[in-house]
Amino acid sequence: MKEFIKKNTVLVIILLTAVIFIFSYAAYTYHGLMSYRAKVSAISIENIDVSSIPDGIYTGECDVGYISAKVTVTVTDGVITNIDLDHRHDRGAAAERVVTDILARQRVDVDAVSGATNSSSVIMKAISNALILP
Repeated sequence: MKEFIKKNTVLVIILLTAVIFIFSYAAYTYHGLMSYRAKVSAISIENIDVSSIPDGIYTGECDVGYISAKVTVTVTDGVITNIDLDHRHDRGAAAERVVTDILARQRVDVDAVSGATNSSSVIMKAISNALILP
């Protein structure tokens, strides 16, 4: 009988430990997701007059947790001539098309790519951060 109680006690402790671990992991994941959503919601893209930016190569980044972007932006004669992008994303690869729109329109606040809105915002914010002079 003592052996049976000992085995059940060990089993209960193992199960409780597993349940506590699962709930802790779920809470941690939920907190990370809420933090990510808050960071994305807080992104605002400023209208930047590119023609007033001196020639040069500018770097910027934006990281909201699940998505990040680092850019190198080249400006020549008041025109954005090149944008090199390093984009870490979950499913937002389509958002990289905003770079083409920014180059074509010479403005940072372009339309987000449908289905990749968060990644689009992060990329535009990284470019904005590069071009806002200190």
